[in-house]
Formats: sequence, structure tokens, C-alpha cells
Amino acid sequence: MRGVISIQSHVVYGCAGNSAAVFPLQRLGFNVWPINTVQFSNHTQYKQGWTGTVLAKGEITSLFNGLDNINVLPNISAVISGYLGDANQASEILDNIQRIKTVNPNCLYVCDPVMGDENKGCFVTDDVAEMLCKYLIPAAQVITPNQFELSQITGIAINDLDSAIAACVKARAMGPSIVLVKHLHYKSFSNYSMLMATEEGVYLIERPLIDFSIPVIGVGDLTTSLFTGNLLKTKSPIEAFERTNQSVYDIVSKTKALAERELQIIAAQDYISDGKIEHFASKIVSY
Repeated sequence: MRGVISIQSHVVYGCAGNSAAVFPLQRLGFNVWPINTVQFSNHTQYKQGWTGTVLAKGEITSLFNGLDNINVLPNISAVISGYLGDANQASEILDNIQRIKTVNPNCLYVCDPVMGDENKGCFVTDDVAEMLCKYLIPAAQVITPNQFELSQITGIAINDLDSAIAACVKARAMGPSIVLVKHLHYKSFSNYSMLMATEEGVYLIERPLIDFSIPVIGVGDLTTSLFTGNLLKTKSPIEAFERTNQSVYDIVSKTKALAERELQIIAAQDYISDGKIEHFASKIVSY
């Protein structure tokens, strides 16, 4: 039995982190084995606050030890890492990615370098950001930053398409073969834009921007999950990019139509794998 390990946050109520990532991968046909870096009652943007805890130091490695004991490591098709509760978790993830690669060199590592966004700034500690930039990103085959995170990773201020492309090129030079920028917020106030850089070039895709009075949380986690699953299924970064963009747009549209603040992934689940693509990627740089 092959599967995907997803190491990120979890909320009891709503859709963020693993709560936004696990079911979409399952809907695409994958076994998913989640490890929750934190367990919160709800995401942190509720004005009433939240409750919960960070997974203790050593627990990620302990769980991998258990998986190793039952010979699961050779059957892991991909590992996704997302929000980290502290820098110790980054170290454990790196160690265990290396352990998996020893017995399973074809395992895909997808790093969502969750650090912040243009509205909230950086919301992880300096040591988490350092671990991401120095160690996890170079170890990954795919990274999925937003514009703010890509700028933090590369040190390039992104304010137009040329600077975004330059940042993608620099990020790829750090190790990953694919850089998927989940949101270029500078680009347009009417369209939602994503950028992807591969060894073949740079691709831009746009969809209508759906406005919410309260920003919907978890769209980035959903995007990373769907891109990972679609990449494993299609083996084509371009097709995975287009399918992911379409599914996320359809799920967000359904959320808006139902007047909900939490992603309506269950209600919109048929959009995850229906195969209908309306928005296509354009190649803007060739290598």
C-alpha cells in the first residue's frame, strides 16, 4: 500500500493544514497518513481565539520510528510539510526525509514554506524561518510559497512579473526543481495569479479573484495538497498546475456561493477530480 505523508497543522473545526489537505488527496485516490505539527480547535484568525498544543519535541521522529518498524518507509510516494510549530520539528522532518530517501530515493518531498503573508507579515519564529530557508527548501523537489514567502526565501523584493520570475529562478537554484508560487498578490485586483517555474520554463495562470469580507484560510494548504496529488497522478507539472488551479477556484467559488467562511471542500468535492479545465497556463519564459 503506497501513500502520502502530510506533516502540517490540524484544526478540529474548519479547513486549514491537514484539515484542508488530507481529504482532497484521498479524493484523488491516495492513501494519506497525516502527522499534525499542531492541533488547534480552529484556525488562528477567529477573533475569539483558539486552543490547542504543539506536537512535542521528538514525536515526529517517534512516529517515523513506528512506521519504519512496520516497513512503511519504502511505500511513501510523497511527503508534504507545511506549518511548523517550532524549529525542532524542522530538524526532525529533515532527518526523516533523509531516512526515507535512503530506502526510497524516488519519494517526492514537497515543502510548503509557511512563514506568513502580505497582510500578517511573518508569523513564525526566526529559527523556523532559518530552518526552512537553509535546510528544508534545499532538500525539497517542490516548494509552494506565496509571494511574501518567496521574497523571504530569496531576498528579492517582488513588485512586478520580472522580479517574481527572478525570485523563482533564484529559488530553483537553491535545490527544488519546481517552484509553485501560490499567489502573486501584486499582479491584479481582479484576477488571482499563480506562477510556476520548472526546468523547462516559467508559467503563469490566472483565474477570477473571489472576494470575501473575511479572508478564507487554508487555500494555500489546499493548493499544495492538490498539486502534489495531481503531480503524482499525471507526472506533468503543467497539467498538475492547471488541474490544481481549476479545483481550487471551483472550491472557493462554492464556498462563496454558500456564504461560508471555511472552505467547503466536502460540498465541492466533485470539483477535485472532474477533469474540466477552464483556465490554462501560459508559458512566459522558455529555457
